[in-house]
Amino acid sequence: MDNQFYRNLQPERFLKKIAKGATKNKRRTIILIILFLLFLYLLFDNKGIITRLRLEVQHREWIERLKADSIETKRLQEQIKALEGDKKTIEKTAREKYGMAREGETVYQVKKEK
Repeated sequence: MDNQFYRNLQPERFLKKIAKGATKNKRRTIILIILFLLFLYLLFDNKGIITRLRLEVQHREWIERLKADSIETKRLQEQIKALEGDKKTIEKTAREKYGMAREGETVYQVKKEK
């Protein structure tokens, strides 16, 4: 009764059955082998599907990086315009970045301890 639920094909018999079918229908076997090799060629060739997908991902990353760089460029250009004409911006930058002060002012620097 237990034999009803299990396949009774042993691995050796299964492979022999496949080999026997392949030798009977040689034309179909050759076509299948050629199609399999063509599939592998299309998948793994330099112009294959995997390479194309990898290049598309890289292209999207470069486009995102280009957008981020163009936003950064616009921000820096606005900062340059502000530094060229606005005296308050120049003074603020000189005080914050370079620690400069007006005459008579005392500058205190606070060091952060880790």
